[in-house]
Amino acid sequence: LGTALVSTASFAGDMAVTGSAFMTFTGNDNTDTGNGWTMSDTMSFSGSGDLDNGWGITFSHAIDGGINDSNSIAIDMGDAGTLTFAGLGGSGPVAANDDKTPSANEESWANSAGTKSAAATGASGNSGFNYTNSSLMDGVTVDLYLLPSAAGSKTTFEYGLTYTGIDGLTVGYAGGDNETTATNVRESRNLWATYTMDSITLGVQDNSTDAQTANTDTDFRAVGISYAVSDELSVSYGMSTVEHENTTLQDQDASAISFSYVTGGMTFSGTMNNVDNVGGAGGTDNSGYELNVSFAF
Repeated sequence: LGTALVSTASFAGDMAVTGSAFMTFTGNDNTDTGNGWTMSDTMSFSGSGDLDNGWGITFSHAIDGGINDSNSIAIDMGDAGTLTFAGLGGSGPVAANDDKTPSANEESWANSAGTKSAAATGASGNSGFNYTNSSLMDGVTVDLYLLPSAAGSKTTFEYGLTYTGIDGLTVGYAGGDNETTATNVRESRNLWATYTMDSITLGVQDNSTDAQTANTDTDFRAVGISYAVSDELSVSYGMSTVEHENTTLQDQDASAISFSYVTGGMTFSGTMNNVDNVGGAGGTDNSGYELNVSFAF
């Protein structure tokens, strides 16, 4: 009866289906990876339409490897911004901007074996709200994220600001308290900047995460550079360091070189990483590599 009393309306709109498929080959030292070949795929369904008041509605649903990965409803209110409800697979600006240094493929700390210290601890979860607006001030985009409380958690709120008012320069900040685990609230602050000049992009990142659990705070710093050799080929190099409040842990240092080559609907990409003191464990040094072939359709 409750469902029967809910009124719905349909209106003319557009539907679209896009997809991608990946073949990946990975390898690591100090770890038996077995068969390094894996495959992943994503099918994305979207529907959009306009309301009588001029607002736009977009529904998105992604299936990854045959499993529901994300779905959302976005309400585009013009100059009033866009409100998105993520029923599945949502996250906020802290996680989205954990490492904005330029890379042709992967971050400096990815790929290698072991449990690595994280760049930032942003909130994520189902049934959350994102709001973004780039019309409040020229060159400034505002991002807000609200994840209502659930069992064992409190309401999480995050915010982000991005400035693009100077040609080639992007400066951003994201912060908030991750309260998805009520007994270990984590406060994160991310600051980054990138500057593009001709074919070269430079980037720097500075994050800090303060956790309620004693002696577990971390600071993350990274730098990166990418070079667009041509319209098809890009290369990059990046470095990062995670510093631990726990004095028994060593700084985790990482570096990586990456490339990406695009031809038609196919992309070849790869990364070679080195991570020293993985997870803060002194003397635990690992390296890894990743080669990808992806197809878009």
